[in-house]
Amino acid sequence: MALLTEFKKFALRGNVMDLAVGVIIGAAFGKIVDSLVGDLIMPVVGMLVGKLDFSNMFIQLSDAPAGVPPTYAALKAAGVPLLAYGNFLTVALNFVILAFVIFLLVKQMNRFRDQLTPEAPPTPEDVLLLREIRDSLKK
Repeated sequence: MALLTEFKKFALRGNVMDLAVGVIIGAAFGKIVDSLVGDLIMPVVGMLVGKLDFSNMFIQLSDAPAGVPPTYAALKAAGVPLLAYGNFLTVALNFVILAFVIFLLVKQMNRFRDQLTPEAPPTPEDVLLLREIRDSLKK
């Protein structure tokens, strides 16, 4: 029973709940970035560099069975080993965009936190005078 009480105290602590919310929002945000890169950015980049489809950029590492079309999805479904560098480029771009957005969010949050943190009030004159007396007595 003590273990359950301790776990409840741990799980309901503010930091754990903040972490859980962050993980859930991060997963949803990751899906948005995946869609942004895969559905909007990579098609435009592919068109600009010669109508390339990055999802079908791969190197086939072994022969395909007869009748399998030479597309990424078909070869993958047939179990043919592939070096999918186009897919890697898409995932790498996802990471760069996500890391940059998280950097901007953390930077903005730090700016807000600095604005909300009150400055330390000035030290009262009587305290300064007492410090001077203490320092002169030490000498």
